[in-house]
Amino acid sequence: MVYDSARHATRRDVVRYGGSAAIVVLAAGCLGDDDDDAADADDDAADDEPADEDAEGVVVGTEAGFPPFEMIEDGEIVGFDIDLTEAVLEEAEGYELEEFRDMEFGSLIPALQDGSIDVIAAAMTITEEREEEIDFSDPYFSADQSVLVAEGADFEPESLEDFDGQAVGAQVGTTGEGVVEEELIEEGRIDDGDYSSYDSYVLAVEDLERGIVDAIVIDEPVGETFADDRAVEVAFVHETGEEFGLGVREDDDDLREAINEGLEAIEEDGTYDDLVAEWFGEPEDDDDEEDGDEDDEAGDDEADDNGNGDDGDDQEG
Repeated sequence: MVYDSARHATRRDVVRYGGSAAIVVLAAGCLGDDDDDAADADDDAADDEPADEDAEGVVVGTEAGFPPFEMIEDGEIVGFDIDLTEAVLEEAEGYELEEFRDMEFGSLIPALQDGSIDVIAAAMTITEEREEEIDFSDPYFSADQSVLVAEGADFEPESLEDFDGQAVGAQVGTTGEGVVEEELIEEGRIDDGDYSSYDSYVLAVEDLERGIVDAIVIDEPVGETFADDRAVEVAFVHETGEEFGLGVREDDDDLREAINEGLEAIEEDGTYDDLVAEWFGEPEDDDDEEDGDEDDEAGDDEADDNGNGDDGDDQEG
């Protein structure tokens, strides 16, 4: 079953309030109208039992131009990170989601540090440099970098070594920008002037389609999403082995531990796998394909033995 935070909350409320309602009906049937007030009091007490009123509200910052992790659809922020964070905070004791705030990627860490937001959920790679400024949850996703080019373009690189003065784009503050700076500019494959930084990968892809840049370096799942929806394609994947984490303020150990417990809970109950399937599709099962091939071969052999193969047809003719 695919996780739906709204449906999950409603189901929880049904359990919470429905049980009390059942008690009221039973009491009314057995004891009569005189006990209505007592039943209502019990119902009100049951409503007050959850610790939601005491839970600390969590403001989550994101950059909604990074599909399928975070994006805008019909005026709302949606995506894998959004559903994941909602599910995690549902399980994080003492905390509850207050709201999501959309902002530029480069503003997320400063906003976290000054208290404007409490958590970063933006497919943010855990790096040593970032860990000097903020803390991270346990990793929840692994990815490499993709290099995007325009469909039908003359430039068709197969590795970073194929770059030689091409115009390259990436989003400011991302791992993709780090690859451009460290492995293209510093290695002399392109000049500083060949690099264009963007506040959003959506803008970078638009420039790629228009031929303003020749390539974009971007996280692999996001690159695949753009390739499915826009006139761009993945030229190759550059392995980086990076891991994403949810960002929290330094020394905010209680929240970080609660988030880690939430991550563990949704992994154990299958919610995490449901979200991956919803936003990235079901992984192919190589074993099933191999079994299918073996079954086909067995069927062919059986057909030959029964005279239904090519030799059988020759004899029949």
